[in-house]
Amino acid sequence: MPDHNKNERMCVACRSMKPKSTLIRVIKSGEDIFLDLSGKANGRGAYICKNEECIKQAMKRKSLNRSLKCNVPEEVYSQIMELMS
Repeated sequence: MPDHNKNERMCVACRSMKPKSTLIRVIKSGEDIFLDLSGKANGRGAYICKNEECIKQAMKRKSLNRSLKCNVPEEVYSQIMELMS
């Protein structure tokens, strides 16, 4: 197994390893799904690059749904897009 820096995470869309600080963390905690801007919230987390291509790819392929093992609401993708602007 490759020895990755422990502060790196994989983007669910492009599958590349990047520093945590450059990614957006989406959390599933109980029934709630939300963006974790602090990076410290409890729950199952998935990471996505802060670029439009990765977000579109994640929506198309339902990458966040698979990672979080649930249906990610459209509002979550809207919130991610708002962070970009």
